[in-house]
Amino acid sequence: MSEAQAHAGLAAFRYSNFTLFVVARFFLVAALEMQSVAVGWQVYEITRQPLDLGLVGLAQFLPVVLFFLPAGHAADRFDRKRLVALCYIGFGICYALLFEIAHRRMHEVMPIYLVLVLLGLVRAFNAPAARSLLPLLVPADVFPSAVAWNATIFQGATILGPALGGLLYAAFHGPAGVYGIALVVTAIALVALIQVELTQIERPHEEVSARSVLAGLHYIWTHKIILGAISLDLFAVLLGGAVALLPVYARDILRTGAWGLGLLRAAPGVGAGFMAILLAYKPLRSRVGKIMLFCVAGFGAFTIVFGVSHSLELSLVALVLVGASDMVSVVVRGTLVQIATPDEVRGRVNAVDMIFIGTSNEFGEFESGVTAHWFGTVPAVILGGVGTLIVVVLWAWMFPELRDADRLTPVEETIST
Repeated sequence: MSEAQAHAGLAAFRYSNFTLFVVARFFLVAALEMQSVAVGWQVYEITRQPLDLGLVGLAQFLPVVLFFLPAGHAADRFDRKRLVALCYIGFGICYALLFEIAHRRMHEVMPIYLVLVLLGLVRAFNAPAARSLLPLLVPADVFPSAVAWNATIFQGATILGPALGGLLYAAFHGPAGVYGIALVVTAIALVALIQVELTQIERPHEEVSARSVLAGLHYIWTHKIILGAISLDLFAVLLGGAVALLPVYARDILRTGAWGLGLLRAAPGVGAGFMAILLAYKPLRSRVGKIMLFCVAGFGAFTIVFGVSHSLELSLVALVLVGASDMVSVVVRGTLVQIATPDEVRGRVNAVDMIFIGTSNEFGEFESGVTAHWFGTVPAVILGGVGTLIVVVLWAWMFPELRDADRLTPVEETIST
């Protein structure tokens, strides 16, 4: 790699506000991942039912579905940084409640589900506001690099968070210590966020109406390449979401413990992190649509490999490749959505994108729990991978704009001639 390439790859970090923002996000996501591992293991220890692991995802998914439209409108109407800071405080409150539940050694899952509903509500308002801040932190010419590095930092947190969650669960002999440390980590994230200084862009004042609330849906519907990209990710993650069943694999199939669950949860982040760094230094130059479709197909294929594996080593390799494949579509979609969207509707567009992508993880966990309850754990994961491959074929046919997309540039220029 030349010195010029290295300098260009790190360009986003010349802006201190971007650095502070990704530091805050790193600590927040690490706390969320630690909490997720602890909740999954805690619930499965109480009930030993895969379906209950699916309900963990559903409890966080439903609030986002119900509130994503007002959350997106709030991100475009109010001070985004202040809104994100309030959400960080909300996350801390959720961890404090989970700590209290664990400290009292309650052996019922309903109180945990209620806190997860509150956690889902906080996530609903945090995601569109936080994602809308990113384009305000760096100039447009380095934004693709910023997207890749933001994804890299996110994946770093998904590597560290689950591993720490599993290790701390074992070290403290339960989830209480994990929740307490997650609370401290979130406080650190809040301190970093407060130091971000933004030059606010004047956004036209809009009265609350059905048209203004639905503006994000309208924008995505009229830009088919964006619709194709985010809906492809939606169904791929929905069908291929084996993460919810990792406690079952760790305990009953791979015969490992909480530490093994932490490694399994971290493995996709390892692959995604390496891929994000590669894309930061060597961004996609052409045929981005075909590459995205090919990598989503790889996501499905490696999910099948994980499903049939009875070896911890092979399972970890498969999950690393799952994460690497998924990261390509994350960067392609993230760059297209943010660059092509005007700032005055960016919060509402990100809210819709959050529904398509972010909540598909939680609903995918519910789907995996249900299919595992019906067909068994291994068949559920295999069927999900096969379904992902079918979706790729269908989307390549239904969205020629996505299939023929050539470069990561504004929407009007992305179709190759």
